[in-house]
Amino acid sequence: MIQVNALGDACPIPVVKTKNAIKELHGAGIVETLVDNEIAVQNLTKMANQKGYGVKSEKLSEDQFRVTMEIKEGSVSAGEESAQETQECLVVPEGHKKNVVVAVTASVMGTGNDELGAVLIKGFLYALTQQDELPKTILFYNGGAQLTCEGSASLEDLKSLEALGVEILTCGTCLNYYKLSEKLAVGGVTNMYEITERLTKADLVVRP
Repeated sequence: MIQVNALGDACPIPVVKTKNAIKELHGAGIVETLVDNEIAVQNLTKMANQKGYGVKSEKLSEDQFRVTMEIKEGSVSAGEESAQETQECLVVPEGHKKNVVVAVTASVMGTGNDELGAVLIKGFLYALTQQDELPKTILFYNGGAQLTCEGSASLEDLKSLEALGVEILTCGTCLNYYKLSEKLAVGGVTNMYEITERLTKADLVVRP
């Protein structure tokens, strides 16, 4: 049995940690994951049901839950996910996987609450590092330029993506506007002509 401590971890980290633990089983076994919110329980349960694992959850206290998965021989392992599951955060239609471009236009994800949006964009960029099919390029412009600069909570994830061969490009005009030209910490500087070229030649553009 493998125990996973995902207490305090935001989505999608509990799912990623659990998938990695399942890989370590190399076959049948039990994985127990501790989380501190019901959304994580739901996400883990959904993942287990998709793969055909046995799953049960227990509420241990007001802010602690245990999700137990039983992986049997013949179950779909974490390394054999379907294309749909693998691309849960980045949906790429079949036949269009060669040139995926992610366009990040803000330092937050979605609208409504910027504090929540900052958590979401960090989770999105982390989730990209866990995909089997990585994007070819990630473009950062307007407020998104802040994510590639010193002080960004996503720098380590972006450096990991760059090390895996993902092209990281940030708009130079945007860096100048936000007075961040000297603080770029990952990737290179680009211009609107190149941004336009990358977007128009992409097989798929994803905007979080």
